[in-house]
Amino acid sequence: MNEFSQYIKLIGKGKNAGKYLTMEQAYSAFYLLLKGQAEPEQIGAFLMLLRVREESAEELAGFVKATREYTPTPVQQINVDLDMGCYAGKRRHLPWFLLAMLCLAQSGKRIFLHGCKEPDSNRLYLPDVFKQLNIPISQTAAQANEQLDKTNFAYMDLEQVNPKLNHLIQMRRLFGLRSPANTLARMLNPTSATYSFHGVFHRHFDERHIQVAKLLGDKHVSCIRGEGGEVEVNPERGFIQHLVNNNDISSNEFPTLLPNWQIKPRELEPLELRKCWTGELQFEYAQQAIVGTIATYLTLLDSISVEQALQQAETMWLNRNTSFEF
Repeated sequence: MNEFSQYIKLIGKGKNAGKYLTMEQAYSAFYLLLKGQAEPEQIGAFLMLLRVREESAEELAGFVKATREYTPTPVQQINVDLDMGCYAGKRRHLPWFLLAMLCLAQSGKRIFLHGCKEPDSNRLYLPDVFKQLNIPISQTAAQANEQLDKTNFAYMDLEQVNPKLNHLIQMRRLFGLRSPANTLARMLNPTSATYSFHGVFHRHFDERHIQVAKLLGDKHVSCIRGEGGEVEVNPERGFIQHLVNNNDISSNEFPTLLPNWQIKPRELEPLELRKCWTGELQFEYAQQAIVGTIATYLTLLDSISVEQALQQAETMWLNRNTSFEF
């Protein structure tokens, strides 16, 4: 048996005998996995065992710590204010958070987005949206820095940001299921930004993300149960925003922003994002999703109340530079 097998044995003994890894054990296991010292069969067994019983906060912290060490140095040195991992893709609504991000970028914040497309998924991912809107996709850290200097935001695919983690996510074509790698990508913060924002889909995962951030010593992190699992507010329901600021965990309660449920579109047409930005398209759901999403970014970045953030977000949306071309 090789060294990695001990970790499969620990977590795979069954409902009563199986154990959770300590943060140190989780770090060691994932470091070996990423280093290439685990056989493909072992990697599959390890990831699927974790998926079935779910990871503890300590395990996730150890995995993230190991994964961050495999982020290329030039990416780690990109200078940004806010890091956002966008990995869920969209199924019901367009990624309106992109317009929220643009408003924030126009206010002077430097924002770094990273994500990837998953195999065998019928969701709309950012690379496809960017291609239709002619928004550049940075292939290198140098290109990302250039784009940030120009527009205050940049996007890179996980394949360039952290190739080893991207490889694990692409293994979905073999498993037919997502693995814990998707969670790690959201938590990655590859640029070591002071502020990072996570979106999740499943209940209680938002709280777990904050627990992991505290274990890792990340300075300022926010996590919400976003629309479709993305970094975007669903205005049709109230929600809790969970945060950690310098090791202090807190939460904000956001109200429902739309009085009635809206009919979801039959198709997702990315060009409607541009029309909404210019004002050509008036869509109440989109406007409330954008304002609510900006507000969650502001409560993280500026430590203001929900009421203040919503008022400021609405002003930012109304005063946006609609002549910005994309």
